[in-house]
Amino acid sequence: MLIVISYHKLFAGEASIIEQLFKEGLECFHLRKPDALENDIRQLLHDIPAEYHSRIALHSCHHLAGEFDTQRLHFTEQARENVFDEGGATLHALIKKGCKLSTSVHSIDALRSLPSLFSYAFFGPVFNSISKENYNGITDKDFFVYDGYKSVPVIALGGINAENISKVTAMNFDGAAVLGALWNEPEKAVEAFKLLKMKWRILSLA
Repeated sequence: MLIVISYHKLFAGEASIIEQLFKEGLECFHLRKPDALENDIRQLLHDIPAEYHSRIALHSCHHLAGEFDTQRLHFTEQARENVFDEGGATLHALIKKGCKLSTSVHSIDALRSLPSLFSYAFFGPVFNSISKENYNGITDKDFFVYDGYKSVPVIALGGINAENISKVTAMNFDGAAVLGALWNEPEKAVEAFKLLKMKWRILSLA
């Protein structure tokens, strides 16, 4: 699975680029805008054609899911811990409603203890971040995600681009999430995605 995560800030023309990514075959787009207001998130969703809403995962404003017909919800590590402090009833209720849940982990220990309530989990940063300064990868050349560590599919995150995406499959990840490789130059985002998609497809068939 190849996932795209949004740029953390809003920018002009963003909805149009996201629409083009979907037209190029993007299966899942994670909408992450930690500093955006709810109305800004709502407007961006309005500007993306409704036919693609089911492929969008919300990192915040989960209550907008029903309004925009998306059942994909992402929980940060902290948000996941908060809902488990409540006994996990919230997650069970969401799954019962048909929601597809994802979360993030940053260590093998956290990955190994992750409950199978989630459809997949981001793990990272795998490589040095492209979009964040001084946000270094936590893996080395011998890193490998053993199947025994996985209660859910694991998606590599952090510093992934067309040059190193082959290492993701070699490390036994089930997918890759990209961010800086696209959004550092938004005007080239679609072409960058097409190249990544082509390389991922080749790796998946190998």
